[in-house]
Amino acid sequence: MKYLIIPILFFTNLIYAYDQAALMHAFNSVVMVRGYQDNGSLGYGSGVVVGENQVITNCHVLRGSKKPWISQGDSTFAIVSVKSNPWHDLCLLETHNLPGKPVPFGITADLTKGQEVVGIGHSNGAPVPLTIGGLIISTYPNDDGNLILSSAKFRLGASGSGLFNMNGELVGINTFKPTGYGSYYAVPVEWVKTLLGKDEYDEFPIEGKALWEEDEDKKPFYLQIAIPKAKEEWNKVLSVTKKWVTNEPKSTEAWFEFGYANLMSGNDSEAKKAFQKSLEYDENNSDPIFELIKLSGNNETDIVNKYVDKLSQINPGKAEEIKILFKK
Repeated sequence: MKYLIIPILFFTNLIYAYDQAALMHAFNSVVMVRGYQDNGSLGYGSGVVVGENQVITNCHVLRGSKKPWISQGDSTFAIVSVKSNPWHDLCLLETHNLPGKPVPFGITADLTKGQEVVGIGHSNGAPVPLTIGGLIISTYPNDDGNLILSSAKFRLGASGSGLFNMNGELVGINTFKPTGYGSYYAVPVEWVKTLLGKDEYDEFPIEGKALWEEDEDKKPFYLQIAIPKAKEEWNKVLSVTKKWVTNEPKSTEAWFEFGYANLMSGNDSEAKKAFQKSLEYDENNSDPIFELIKLSGNNETDIVNKYVDKLSQINPGKAEEIKILFKK
């Protein structure tokens, strides 16, 4: 098998140190998953080696395929068994003689906003994995893990690819994005661990709806606002986030999004209250701090200085944005 060694490129400022050797190991752990669909077309996606002869991918990559296979470079590997959780959109594939070594796992609870990550996958069906850097935008608790929203872009063919921290640890599996909008979601590595511990095996083809395919009004609130927020439909975002804070009154993200919807609707005083409420439930949430600094402006110097110092500790990139903004 031939490996094409390419430089790992990042499209963001390198705020955090990174382990190049570990990231190269992550790069070499990414494979392609292929399978013929019922209509005769060839479907494809990405996967990550997470155990000896074990590859994790998205179940939606395999839909309609009765005999998918794994490929890496010029080599192909038959799939001998599968464990699945269609709701989490994760399928664990088992094969033989796969040379790749498993990647280490990270912890999604340790991720912070503004933290650098890198996605590695076969976007657009590229025969060699492509790498692209991004930042953690937010994380959302869900089923003993944290679903990840990042700016690390992925395209068709990268479903099932890996999202890694800068130490080369797998933190998520790139899974979905709202059509036409730049929000990229990865399901948490903790769900992969659960699937690894599953005893029973399943059969192809894999069927079943994933959480992100649920009816719009039944999705988690953070997904209900994804498209309206991208389209700047603030009345709709305000309506959803009002329900969100009612149903999850201790959610820092719910209060931030409610505040942001108020801010974009011209309700500055309500926005400020909501941002302060968001900080009550997570004092290290950099988003409400960032907005409170802007709302305070030059009128509350002591408060601004306090918030800027805090922001510099928890999200240096956002702190730099504020410094540039205030220079103007």
